[in-house]
Amino acid sequence: MFEPLLQASPYSLRQAEKEARLLPGLNELTRFHYEHCAPYAHIIDAAWGGLKDERTIADVPFLPVQIFKQLELSSTAAPTMTLQSSGTSGQTPSRIVVDAETADRQSRALVATFRPILGDSRLPFLAIDTKDVIKPNNLTARGAGVLGMMKFGAKATFALAPDLEVDDAVIRRFVEANRGRPFLIFGFTFLVWTKLFDYYADGELDLSDAILVHSGGWKKLEEKKVSNAVFRASLKRRFNVEKIYNFYGFVEQIGSMFVEGPGGLLYPPNFTDAIVRRPGSWDVAPEGEEGVLQVVSLLPKSYPGHSVLTEDRGMVVATDAGQEGHYGKAIVVAGRVAKAELRGCSDIIAAEAR
Repeated sequence: MFEPLLQASPYSLRQAEKEARLLPGLNELTRFHYEHCAPYAHIIDAAWGGLKDERTIADVPFLPVQIFKQLELSSTAAPTMTLQSSGTSGQTPSRIVVDAETADRQSRALVATFRPILGDSRLPFLAIDTKDVIKPNNLTARGAGVLGMMKFGAKATFALAPDLEVDDAVIRRFVEANRGRPFLIFGFTFLVWTKLFDYYADGELDLSDAILVHSGGWKKLEEKKVSNAVFRASLKRRFNVEKIYNFYGFVEQIGSMFVEGPGGLLYPPNFTDAIVRRPGSWDVAPEGEEGVLQVVSLLPKSYPGHSVLTEDRGMVVATDAGQEGHYGKAIVVAGRVAKAELRGCSDIIAAEAR
């Protein structure tokens, strides 16, 4: 089921057809992880009444994202790397086990998701980060993001020194060398703002040839009163950059990325979907109502991460609007949930796993 969805244009399926195609694959993944991950099987038996084929994607059992900070869940006998979330100081990070098959799925899903905006040719690539962020055997979310986007780059240039200070000479050489043709800039949102944006004055650096892709770090920017609209307008004014794409993703389901499309909304590609749930009851919230975001995906085979209740608030704004060929759900992500909303759900399920 994964392969046909990967080959189609990523936002081409109407919601009903998308769910009909996703459901068998999600049920298959639940069964696979039940058979290959004993703690997950205990969770399904204790918290979900045992293994069964669900009738809708909203019925597929989910794990709260916090559980990946409490348990290392693995369904593979041949792990190749461990991904680690970029938690703040003092927090326990999530640890996600990845094997060759899951890494391949994630890689091809990433290419399919970004092909509509980046095309098929590899572009000159400028990372707003330091090369030290890439640690092959123990990647953080930031490192995984940079490494993933490097697949679209002909040659990677890093804009920041090891101490995260801006290397102005490197940036200017890169921009001058690639003037007159498209090039890709990628960075976590907070670094793009505090390093690239804050370093230069308006009109000092021309990035009109750039395609800027960014994600993450919104909580810190919200504290600075920088919304997505302010971010876009400010970058356009300072650097004359028009093509700016935010995306939503998280390390516990790496490869499932919702890229900004028409109207600044986020769109799950064909092989993933978003469900919004009411805190406490965990019922599915209707379109237009804000709740806690759950994400389902056909990507994870090495760990039971195919249905995850996140720590993010979101809302389905429209379904099958069809703007610029984008069908399925269009969502907004509104920020983090209150910790108490998820702690009870996570603690109960983690206790069942033991």
